[in-house]
Amino acid sequence: MSVRELVVLGTASQVPTRHRNHNGYLLRWDGEGILFDPGEGTQRQMLRAGVAAHDLNRICVTHFHGDHSLGLAGVIQRINLDRVPHEITAHYPRSGQRFFDRLRYATAYRETVGITEAPVAADGPAARTGGYTLEARKLSHPVESYGYRIVEPDGRRMLPARLAAHGIKGPDVGRIQREGELGGVGLADVSETRRGQRFAFVMDTRLCDGVYALAEGCDMLVIESTFLDEDEELAVEHGHLTAGQAARVARDAGVRHLVLTHFSQRYTEPDEFERQARAAGYEGELTVAHDLLRVPVPKRR
Repeated sequence: MSVRELVVLGTASQVPTRHRNHNGYLLRWDGEGILFDPGEGTQRQMLRAGVAAHDLNRICVTHFHGDHSLGLAGVIQRINLDRVPHEITAHYPRSGQRFFDRLRYATAYRETVGITEAPVAADGPAARTGGYTLEARKLSHPVESYGYRIVEPDGRRMLPARLAAHGIKGPDVGRIQREGELGGVGLADVSETRRGQRFAFVMDTRLCDGVYALAEGCDMLVIESTFLDEDEELAVEHGHLTAGQAARVARDAGVRHLVLTHFSQRYTEPDEFERQARAAGYEGELTVAHDLLRVPVPKRR
């Protein structure tokens, strides 16, 4: 049975707090695990959340500020210690190759697992699999930063009433799906397009074209909201978003489930992030993330 859910490992920006670990997010996507932005302490948070190194297939780093990448060293060494039996691919900005190298080889350890380095240098597909395409888009931050987006190919949804009207049942349903035609009846006559699911991960950035491109039509958008709206000037200065800005992006992009995260230590009331997001006009599902939270990706439409 396929599982698609977000496991939140940490939600703090810049520095951890008593209640928030540095960033870390695992997306379970059917049989794969994609780890986004492993900040300091991610390995321990994985243990607390019941996430094993064996669950990982990809690591996606948006940029090389410490709260998004200092956990790489521990995670990579744990992957090797546990002798994960499959290859793992790492995506990160090519401009930060020297930082990736330093983190990958921060201390002495025995390498037992192949980690494929797949640096990102431009907008577009970063990887293609049979089940999804991983896309990257450049964001606006003081250091080069990319957001990531997973796009599942469109499929077909069989329509029982139309199948019955054409007398198609039993094994013939599978046959028309495979062959596209049966006795003069085309697949389009008994089915409709089922849009593939879309997930986006947007961290440190000002508003820019990349933010909107990543969010467009997503079933789930995980996005930073470092500041509240009254501190918008600080957000722009430091290359971040406010709760209201993030919510307006989600509203305009038709996002079904918005997950706000990456909160400044200056705020202690998470309810205010939700209030400002609603005031901005977002009416879909809304989650203000906290550590060790699990959030299911919305079911297909």
